[in-house]
Amino acid sequence: MFVTGLSRRSFLGAIAATPACAAGSRAGEPAQYPLFHAKGTHRELGRQHGEQAAEYIKRHLDAMCSGQKLSREGLRQRASRFQPMFERYCPHLLDEMKGLAEGAGVALPEAMACNIRGEIGQATADGCTAYVIGRSRTAEHEVIAGQNSDMTSEVPPMAYVLHLQPRDKPDILIWTFGGMIGYHGMNSAGVAHFANALGGGPAGRFGMPHYPVKRLMLECSTVEQAVDLLARIPLASNGNYVLCDGRGKILDVEATTKGPEIIHDKGAGFIAHTNHFVCSRYARKENFDQSWQDSFPRIAKINDLIASRQGRVTVDDMKSFLKDHTGRPTSICRHDGDSRTVASLISEPARRRMHVAVGNPCQNSYVTYSM
Repeated sequence: MFVTGLSRRSFLGAIAATPACAAGSRAGEPAQYPLFHAKGTHRELGRQHGEQAAEYIKRHLDAMCSGQKLSREGLRQRASRFQPMFERYCPHLLDEMKGLAEGAGVALPEAMACNIRGEIGQATADGCTAYVIGRSRTAEHEVIAGQNSDMTSEVPPMAYVLHLQPRDKPDILIWTFGGMIGYHGMNSAGVAHFANALGGGPAGRFGMPHYPVKRLMLECSTVEQAVDLLARIPLASNGNYVLCDGRGKILDVEATTKGPEIIHDKGAGFIAHTNHFVCSRYARKENFDQSWQDSFPRIAKINDLIASRQGRVTVDDMKSFLKDHTGRPTSICRHDGDSRTVASLISEPARRRMHVAVGNPCQNSYVTYSM
């Protein structure tokens, strides 16, 4: 969870996450994630990232090959198809991936594969719950945005916090894993985004993977710029984003292969989203039938929890909401079978200084990162 609304100069934060439930944790999952820093040109950012995360990147590549029953050569061949797409829409990020490959000691197509992950077919369809709460509905008049991220148990051991300081662009903080240069996070302009997979909707196609697009969104200064990005870039698949920025603007975007659908709070002061369409264009039975059926009770529950605070939501409230087990095992705090939940929190006190609380919602145990 993030509390945002920061100016560039007041950016003093980090974002991180830990396995959310003791009931769902296993030996080998980290109690605290490492924090990696990189600064300079995009090539330098990638190289420094790759040097620090080399072990995690190679573990990620092994997991992709194993999951898809691919050789490294097969993985490289699939990833190479996306290079012209990167050259057209994010050449600076391709340069960063080149640096990532150099730093980690892997081939460029392997560095690209880490950032194509879902479109190679390796991402799983887990039940994430995301939300954004406007200043009018929080006790400290701050924007709070965040999510529980659900994923397989192999991901947390590959994860870390990444602080990037590119030249002439906002600082970026993301919780990420295995060499992905874009994931959910925020920047020093106060822009933050969190994501959900979506069931049904327009068909997938050969297009931009979401991970580089997530990074491009964190180079924006306003939510309007992020929406424009989602309208201009041809996405390979559908996905949802809750968004906010340093002006206190909040909205939700169901980003599809046919273009973005914008969802406003309609006066509620907050927006929550799970894994089914809610826009009028795609909220219909044939798409609902392709959605995670627990998505519907989860959205109802998170909406009820946020509304129950009647405009006085605090960070501690969100900690409590993120550990809700209603409908377990497919609850907001989710740990069914091999699924793991990852939670992230950032608080911004009135003095506009940001600290990161990272922890286990079930145990209400957090580690704080500060910069």
